[in-house]
Amino acid sequence: MNSNAVREEPGEAPAKDPRRWWILGVLCVSLLVLVVDNTVLNLAIPSLIRDLGATPADIQWIIDAYILVFAGLLLTAGSLSDRYGRRRFLIVGLVVFGGASVVAMLAQEPWQLIGARALMGVGGSFLMPSTLSILITVFDESERRKAFAAWSAVAMVGVIAGPTLGGFLLEHYWWGSVFLLNVPIAVVAVVAAVLLMPESRAPARRTDPFGALMSTVGMTALVYVVIAAPRDGWTSSQALVAAAVALVALGIFVVWERRSDHPMLPLSLFGDRNFSGASFSIVLMSFGTGALLLMLTQYLQFVLGYGPMKAGLALLPYAVAAAVFNGVGAGLGQRVSNRVLIALGLLVMSGGFLVLALIGPSDGYGMLITGLLIMGVGGGLAGPAAYATLMGAIPPAHAGVGSALNDTVQQVGMALSVAVLGSVLAGVYTASMPESAPAAARDSIGGALALGEPGLVRTAKDAFVSAMSFGSWVGVAFTVASAALAFTVLCPRVIPVRDPQPEPIS
Repeated sequence: MNSNAVREEPGEAPAKDPRRWWILGVLCVSLLVLVVDNTVLNLAIPSLIRDLGATPADIQWIIDAYILVFAGLLLTAGSLSDRYGRRRFLIVGLVVFGGASVVAMLAQEPWQLIGARALMGVGGSFLMPSTLSILITVFDESERRKAFAAWSAVAMVGVIAGPTLGGFLLEHYWWGSVFLLNVPIAVVAVVAAVLLMPESRAPARRTDPFGALMSTVGMTALVYVVIAAPRDGWTSSQALVAAAVALVALGIFVVWERRSDHPMLPLSLFGDRNFSGASFSIVLMSFGTGALLLMLTQYLQFVLGYGPMKAGLALLPYAVAAAVFNGVGAGLGQRVSNRVLIALGLLVMSGGFLVLALIGPSDGYGMLITGLLIMGVGGGLAGPAAYATLMGAIPPAHAGVGSALNDTVQQVGMALSVAVLGSVLAGVYTASMPESAPAAARDSIGGALALGEPGLVRTAKDAFVSAMSFGSWVGVAFTVASAALAFTVLCPRVIPVRDPQPEPIS
């Protein structure tokens, strides 16, 4: 056992650690490696199609391999980090993620990149829960909302840095160079964690290996269903077998956790209206936004003709708006209830989707960035309040698994969006193309542009805009629904975030 490790002791309220803001910096840098990777990957899709010979199915699996492994392991990784050390899991996650990025950089075939992305999912599942769980144990109630705002703003920094640096690399080097961005960030974060962050863990309790196994099997099977079913059919043998495995494994997991004296996941969290209301509001929002946001970089490059770097810079105003209003949302949270802030922010986001839904074939960047600016404002208002609500309901002994649960429901929402809405939007595009068009052009806009026939290219761009408009209307519906759910379920009063008497870190 690490002699510097500090365990949580009930009833203690330690003094504020003087290094807490440096520790927050380490957590933010650790988060940055995940955000940068996801934004760069979306920007690299056209390059993967052109240079690696990836098909649309390959692209979907390059994205979904990460989600499949990441979501499947999150609960188990979060629980183990509570037991064996959150800093330890943070460092291991960074090492695995950085190493897998090197493997991805060297891939020569789509299947090799899919395997590297799966390995990156392993690293991400170790890394992500630790960032929030360490945050809520370092900061007390008086500063936690500011820390959440800073943590959320880092995602916006990633939106800026990822596409901009990634776009530069894509314009000057081969597609694999974008994964190099992860390596120095991971190295810096590991060194900083070793130097600045002592170990922290929950009070000793028994491990729950059977619960961990059922959780991993059940979540992996569930995410596989939502990925494979739209492609193979909901009644295909693969989908039915995976659905049966998910149903049985997750059912056993719930029964086991309810009866266990030392559950891996305290199911009582769902009895807290703030936790469950905020979680499921975010699920609805994630489902409505996931597939559409995936299309934006393709819109900028395929429809507007931007180069990769210009496409990255084109998202800069959205990132700035979201980052600025994260701070505004954190300040308003001292006077306005979380319920009002979350619902208001989501409604503002729906207005941004409405603008995107009205984009026509002749409209360009101006209307696109207007919609994204509105979405950035809404996300900034809702973000700190949503995280404060979620994490304030989690007892410190389960900070890791509670954070992982939050990450899991969001990932499931995103996986459903990419799988289900991604297939629907592809269908809308194909239906908008003339039947006389070549199969490659009907399959994807990238295929149409590769053929180079001016009339066909114009038709394909119009079809793609129609599909994106349809996806935007879906985004409107789901963000409005998530706002209604938040306003209905969340506690209506202005209640400070519960201070779970954070463990001392020295």
